[in-house]
Amino acid sequence: MTRSPHTLPPDYFTDLYAANPDPWDFTTSPYEHAKYEATLAALGRETYPEALEVGCSIGVLTRRLADRCAALLALDVAETALDAARARCTACPQVAFRRAAVPAEWPPGRFDLVVLSEVLYFFTPEDLAHIAVRLAAALKPGGEVILVHWLGETNFPLSADAAVETLIALTRGALEPDRRGRTERYRLDVLRAPA
Repeated sequence: MTRSPHTLPPDYFTDLYAANPDPWDFTTSPYEHAKYEATLAALGRETYPEALEVGCSIGVLTRRLADRCAALLALDVAETALDAARARCTACPQVAFRRAAVPAEWPPGRFDLVVLSEVLYFFTPEDLAHIAVRLAAALKPGGEVILVHWLGETNFPLSADAAVETLIALTRGALEPDRRGRTERYRLDVLRAPA
């Protein structure tokens, strides 16, 4: 399988959601639901004052994260996905949504939690380097980063392992691996900023 040499552009996701409003079966897949449970179980705190979710898609995980966050900023590049996420989270006034393409449109502010679930392999190593800089600067002392990525074959710029290991290497010194987990289908990594 040939990998894309470029970070996937916003149009890729816009077209994907235009063809299917839930392209990865987030709302119906038992696999996705089990992965969300594992993601929430990996969180080191019961609550987070300020959190950021990059690539929120249609907001299924966002809705679950909202119960643990006093303020949650959820980003995606596809407006159709954001519309679905907003509808799913109408009862969550602490959640704000923004259309943004990272790394160029990384939001200002500092966060206690950053969630990068199923997104890193869409980026080239060069863009991951920019994400690493922004991520390290965006975390408050003791802040956590949750990385969750499917291990299957794709034509994305990077595999899950390559993307996660690249980000870990690029943030070494600013963030340290705290916990790692792996199933047959996905890996889950938690990084932590020094307190």
